[in-house]
Parts: sequence; C-alpha cells; structure tokens
Amino acid sequence: MGLEARHIVVRGRVQGVAFRHHTKLVARALGLAGWVRNAADGSVEVWAEGEPQALVELVSFLREGPPLARVDSVAARVVDPVGEAGRFRVEGLRS
Repeated sequence: MGLEARHIVVRGRVQGVAFRHHTKLVARALGLAGWVRNAADGSVEVWAEGEPQALVELVSFLREGPPLARVDSVAARVVDPVGEAGRFRVEGLRS
C-alpha cells in the first residue's frame, strides 16, 4: 500500500495539556513521519505521512486526545505527501 498524508487541525482545550507530546508518541508508535505544533489561535496542527491505516489510527487518537485535553473538533483532510523524512517531531508555535 502507498503512503498517504493528512493535514489535521484539532480544536478545544488542546494547548497546555501535553497534547503535542502525546501526539508525537502515538505517531511514532504508528510509524508515521511529520510534525505537530501549536497554532496562535489555540488549536493544534498536525501533518502526518505514512500508511493509510496508521493515519486512521492517529486521527482516532486525536478525536480523544490525552487525559487532560478536551477535543471539540478535528478537521482532517487528505493532502499529497511531501516526503517528510525522519521521525515524527514537535515543532514550535505557528503564528
């Protein structure tokens, strides 16, 4: 099966609750490449590339989030892979 990519925006109480850290751990366990970062509007943004089933599982996790989070919405869209290399990482704030 080929690689796919998703751009995902998660809204709710998703900053200051270890959301990015937990997302990184889950994404790495699923063998995904990409990144997660906080956005200036209070959301969390994710770019993930990998096997389609792994992406489904990541989105499923994002709909729940870690224990202290409250997820109000998850908007995931299919995008073209850009060849993200390496491990899944946490990036700095996007303004």
